[in-house]
Amino acid sequence: MTAYKSRDDVPLEEKWDLSDIYSDVSEWEKDLQSLEGQIKKLKEFDGNINNAKSLFDYLSLSEETSYTYKKVYVYTMLQVDIDTRDTKAQALQARAQTLGVKLSSATSFFTPFLLSLEESTLKNYIKDVEGLKYFEEDLYEAYRYKKHVLSKEKEELLSELGESFSAPSNTFGMINNADIKFGEVSKKNGEKVELTRGMYSKLIEDEDRSVRREAYKAYYKPYVQLNNTIASTLSAAIKNNVTLSKVRHYPTALEKSLFSDLVPKEVYDNLITATKANIEPLHRYAKIRKEILGLPDLRQYDLNVPLVKGVKEEITFDEAYDLMLQSLAPLGEEYVETLRSFKQKRYFDVRETPGKRSGAYNLGLYGVHPFVLLNHQDDLDSLFTLVHECGHAMHSWYSSKHQPQISAGYSIFVAEVASTVNEILLIRYLLTHTEDDKKKKHLLNHFIDSFRGTMFTQVMFSEFEKVTHEKAEKGEPLNAEVFNEVYEQIFREFNGDELVFDDEVKYGWSRIPHFYRPFYVYKYATGYASAIHIADQLLEGKEETREKYLKFLKSGSSDYPLELLKETGVDLTKPEPIQNALTIFGELVDEFSKL
Repeated sequence: MTAYKSRDDVPLEEKWDLSDIYSDVSEWEKDLQSLEGQIKKLKEFDGNINNAKSLFDYLSLSEETSYTYKKVYVYTMLQVDIDTRDTKAQALQARAQTLGVKLSSATSFFTPFLLSLEESTLKNYIKDVEGLKYFEEDLYEAYRYKKHVLSKEKEELLSELGESFSAPSNTFGMINNADIKFGEVSKKNGEKVELTRGMYSKLIEDEDRSVRREAYKAYYKPYVQLNNTIASTLSAAIKNNVTLSKVRHYPTALEKSLFSDLVPKEVYDNLITATKANIEPLHRYAKIRKEILGLPDLRQYDLNVPLVKGVKEEITFDEAYDLMLQSLAPLGEEYVETLRSFKQKRYFDVRETPGKRSGAYNLGLYGVHPFVLLNHQDDLDSLFTLVHECGHAMHSWYSSKHQPQISAGYSIFVAEVASTVNEILLIRYLLTHTEDDKKKKHLLNHFIDSFRGTMFTQVMFSEFEKVTHEKAEKGEPLNAEVFNEVYEQIFREFNGDELVFDDEVKYGWSRIPHFYRPFYVYKYATGYASAIHIADQLLEGKEETREKYLKFLKSGSSDYPLELLKETGVDLTKPEPIQNALTIFGELVDEFSKL
């Protein structure tokens, strides 16, 4: 794998083509200027919506403005993410964010106004102007929020405080992506290399335990040093969320997060309860791992090293892409050929470079196309990341193609299903098409580890969020000591007595960016459980199953997430999908232990 010291060294075909949004910054400036005028016009509707036509005119302009703003903001965000140190890109993004606050403030009057209307009046408006039919479902959905919407003045105030509420997340993002340096570590041959997140993901899998330990200690060192600073950002983020929940009259912050998707609190609680009740196979797997590695004790930096040696192979980006397309054949020719075209059209930013945002994501921009950020390392993990993000990208593509703008955006709740179905199809394909027994064992090991990371680890994170938010709701202090104590206790419960706990373990919470998007990570686990069921059904080759699943991908937000999933045969209001997934994990551990 080539280590790129500069973005200029990366081949053009492995970099985003942002000209698909704007040909240059001057084009972006034009939209920015036009937005100023549109926002001014939107504000003029305040107090002046008094008939069906004025309501339609407002909603039409609001949708048009929202579309332009998304383009303006995304263009700057993608530039910042390819180099978080780029001050010019940061300045553009700051201008876009300021405009976003103005837009939010200009439109904050509308929901209180709408909820002041009698439903009968709204019904008559919709009869009077045919174009209002397009907005009908969203207008009636607003009534569900009636008791959570504040007065016009309070809504305006909250809108103006938008940047303040996002400050903890922005601060952590700068600390985590731009400021933190991990220093140098030694590779097996003694060569000193700069430790990046991408390099860490490789070194933590090294067969040499001393290399793993050094990388682990170096990786956690800045988080330990900045523990109090990061604790203050996370504490502020949690308290902001709790305060907003109280202000908007939700019983708890958790219930506020679940409200938009109409997900009962029991779904969240049952996920944690069911997972902890079926934790034994995970503890058994830790014991198997310790035995195979022949270690006197098992530590956190031993949890990622492959248990089957001698099969690690380099998979280039091109090879990974071809493997992905082959594995997704059960989804049909249109799906595969569409995804094939994404690479040629440069929808991907592939390589890790200095200052680039860590991790991976898909961003679907309606009216343009999906953009996928990667930090590809030419290994098996990177292959799975590619497949995962392409699941999101195809979901965005299908929803944008088959839904109008108003319902094209899909809930995060269902997003993780689309990505994980792809991962399951890939691992099943690799296991089926590998004749080498050693390689099969390696893949089975990878399946178990990814199951552990996507299901068990995310449920563990979900419990941490639940406990810390409950502490804030009771008025209990939140600081580094409290976060360390809560995280370590939950980590111990999930990982069992087989693991010896280094001091760094308790600081694990401080490196998780998802905690700044409250109650998000549980959707990885529910998505994984749903995806296992759907993928196994797809592999049976039934045309009806594929049609139902593709319909699901095309549905956007045309219904609530749990209802969309029921159409695929998954009912998350019942414990069976979670229990079935955990049963499969136990079977995988049994199979691996026999090997």
